[in-house]
Amino acid sequence: MPNLPSLLLAASASIILTLGSAHLWLTYRGSAFEPRDAALKARLMEVSPLISRQTTMWRASVGFHASHSAGAMLFGLIYAYLALAQAALLFASPFLMVLGLVYLGSMAVLGYRYWFSAPFRSIVIAL
Repeated sequence: MPNLPSLLLAASASIILTLGSAHLWLTYRGSAFEPRDAALKARLMEVSPLISRQTTMWRASVGFHASHSAGAMLFGLIYAYLALAQAALLFASPFLMVLGLVYLGSMAVLGYRYWFSAPFRSIVIAL
């Protein structure tokens, strides 16, 4: 039976897993990340970034959203697993504990600076 610290850490990880899963769903099944201006979306689908003409700003943004989602989901899955199935390893490792804290702290800073309130508040709760 997991103890309270393991359950709390698994709950934190599941928040991030849920955010990442919702983000991935909205990337491919919703319109939440589309600009409100249809003309802007059309231009984003035409214009390539300076780094390469092999993609467009729109395709790059979809890829960024998907990879961002995958990272959050991976973090959530790994830390939930460690908290529930390998708690002794996780809690005995300063590296893993600090790594998780740094990741969540970084996401909180990014959320505060660049995102909207729902993901920011969720990340703060997970933190």
